[in-house]
Amino acid sequence: QVQLVESGGGLVQAGASLRLSCTAPERDFNRRGWGWFRQTPGKERELVSAIAGSTSSTYYADSVKGRFTLLRNSNKNMVDLLMADLKPGDTAVYFCAVHYQPSFSLTQAMNEHEYEYWGQGTQVTVSS
Repeated sequence: QVQLVESGGGLVQAGASLRLSCTAPERDFNRRGWGWFRQTPGKERELVSAIAGSTSSTYYADSVKGRFTLLRNSNKNMVDLLMADLKPGDTAVYFCAVHYQPSFSLTQAMNEHEYEYWGQGTQVTVSS
């Protein structure tokens, strides 16, 4: 079972920036499809951003477009989520996920049930 390792969450004030990182130490996920999701208590998990496998096409939720950037670092077998101008509405537990097949499309990447492996989640809290 592959376990993704997330880091970078924390408590910040509105307007601040954070960088979340996700890596897969035990397997090579170079040029695979990754996704970042977030969840708050009582709500369904929502897709924040995703990148397809070999095409590298990206998706951003409207709520984060222009503020968040997904970076896939193939050399380090990891993916980062750069979050700028954070708002209290961004408060959530953030999860990364990955699919092993390079053909993982952006359409698939937008469906959380298509992912094979998940991280344990990292808390991001934004105070007003």
